[in-house]
Amino acid sequence: MEKLAVGDQAPEFDTITDQGTQLSLRELRGKRVVLYFYPKDDTPGCTTQACGFRDNYPEIEDKNAIVLGVSPDDAASHQKFKTKFSLPFPLLVDTDHAIAEAYGVWGEKSMYGKTYMGVTRSHFVIDETGKIIDAQYKVSPQDSISKAIEALG
Repeated sequence: MEKLAVGDQAPEFDTITDQGTQLSLRELRGKRVVLYFYPKDDTPGCTTQACGFRDNYPEIEDKNAIVLGVSPDDAASHQKFKTKFSLPFPLLVDTDHAIAEAYGVWGEKSMYGKTYMGVTRSHFVIDETGKIIDAQYKVSPQDSISKAIEALG
């Protein structure tokens, strides 16, 4: 799996949000985007990461940026997660993990001696022109927020 680096063009994507609306990365040109990948809605680490972005969202918006969360869960799961924790940003549906694969975050994982395919927690900060200005693979839920905000300057 090819990893992306600072300076790379962010891979384009078209998907649906938790609200069932279409969204593509190219529509967001002119804004900075914090695109974060997480394994599963409403699990401890994923909740910590989502709530961290929620709690810092005003500061992120002040930096002309938006947050988009991506996981393999479907829109219904995303809606429940978003409502439960009052998340102010869209959660993107990636049930076929095409976006995760494009960003190099879909791969083999192991837990309790079992191997399975899944999402590696990571984030990418994308500038107004679609270039990656921060790429964090295997980032902790807490570090993801502080590193993304630092990359936004």
